Amino acid sequence: MKTLKLKKYEHDIKIGKRCDFVPPTITESCLLEYEGKVIGFYLTELPDKLKQYITIANKEFLSKNVPKSLLERSDVYEMQRKLGISRKEAKARNTVQMSTILGAVLAKPHLRRPYNSVSAVHTNAKAKTFIKAMLLSCLECEKLIQKYMPEQYESQKKLIEETTLPKYRFGNLYTSSISNFNIAAPFHQDRGNLKHTVNAILTKRKDTEGGALCVPDFNHTFEQADNSLLVYPAWFNIHGVTKIIKHNEEGYRNSLIFYPLAGFDK
Repeated sequence: MKTLKLKKYEHDIKIGKRCDFVPPTITESCLLEYEGKVIGFYLTELPDKLKQYITIANKEFLSKNVPKSLLERSDVYEMQRKLGISRKEAKARNTVQMSTILGAVLAKPHLRRPYNSVSAVHTNAKAKTFIKAMLLSCLECEKLIQKYMPEQYESQKKLIEETTLPKYRFGNLYTSSISNFNIAAPFHQDRGNLKHTVNAILTKRKDTEGGALCVPDFNHTFEQADNSLLVYPAWFNIHGVTKIIKHNEEGYRNSLIFYPLAGFDK
C-alpha cells in the first residue's frame, strides 16, 4: 500500500463552519504519514469478514430493532421559514438524520445524567444483533490497526487499560461507538477523545455523493466510499463532513465510528 506524506497548510476555517461539497482528493488505499510517522490509513477494500459484519450492522440500524435519536437540522427550520410550510412538510423534503450510540457515555449533569454510564441501547433485547455486529466490526478494525500501525495498536491498547475501567471499554482500543446516518457534521475537533489515539470510521452508503471527511490542515478530503475504513487521529485537528447529495429517495450515507473518550477512570 502506498504512503501519502501529509503537509500542514494554513487556512481560515473555524470550528462550527459547515462543510460544502468538495470533490475528494483521496480515493485510493494509503497509509497517512505526517512528520515521519504513520498517523492513520484509508482502505477502500475490506476483508470479507468485516464487510459481512458491517452489512449486518447497517441493516439492523436501518430496521426498527435499534433505538435512534432523530436530529433536527437548522435547514429544516430555514425551509419552514422561507417557504411558509409546516415543519412536517419541511422535514419530509430534507434528509433524515439520526444516530445511535453504543458503549460508554459520559456524565452530563446539566442533562440530569450525573454519572458515567453505558448506552441504554445495550438493555434493548431487539438491538442484540446490532450490538454484536458492531462489536465484531470493532474487533476486526482493531486487527487492521494492529497490522498497519502496530506501535499505535500497542500504545492505544495500553492507554485504554490504564485510563478506562473495563465496563466502559468497547473492544480493546475504544470506549464507544456511534452510527451517524446522513449527518454532514460541521467542522469540529474531537477534544473529548484521549490524546494520541485514532478513531476507526467505517462507511456504508447507497446512491449518494459527498459525505466525505475534509481535513483543512492537510488540504485533503477522504472519499469514504461504500465498505471503506478510515483510521484517523480525530483528536489532533479539525475536520468536517462534506454536504451529502442523494441521487434518489433511497440514497443514504451511514458512518459507523469507534472512538476512545477520556474520563472513564472511575
